[in-house]
Amino acid sequence: MTRHRSHSIAFKRQVAQEFISGETLHGLAKRHDLSRNLIRLWVQKFEAGAFDEDAEAADRMQEYEARIAALERLVGRQALELEFLKGALRSAPRPRSAPTSAIIGPTASPLPRDAG
Repeated sequence: MTRHRSHSIAFKRQVAQEFISGETLHGLAKRHDLSRNLIRLWVQKFEAGAFDEDAEAADRMQEYEARIAALERLVGRQALELEFLKGALRSAPRPRSAPTSAIIGPTASPLPRDAG
C-alpha cells in the first residue's frame, strides 16, 4: 500500500504552474514522484483559484494544530514522569538526619582547609 503524503499549497501551486508553462505531465510526475491524476487535479484547482492565500492560511493552521498536538503529548508525558518521580521520592527510605525537601538536597560537608 502506498503511503499518504501531504504537500504544501506552495508546492502544489509550483507544480501546477510548471505544467501550465509547458512541462509535460509525465516529466512532472516522474521528477516529483507524483501521480499524473494528482497533478491534473492540482492544475484544475489552481485554475479555479483554490490555491489562494486563504487556502495557504488553512494549510498553515493545520501545521500549527499538528505542532500543538505534539507539544501537548510531550507535556502529558512529562507530567506522567513527574508523578512517577514524586511517587518514587515518597517511597524512598530517608535517613532521619537528612533534610526532607527535594529542593534543598543533602547538606554539604565542609571543605577541608589547606594546611599551608
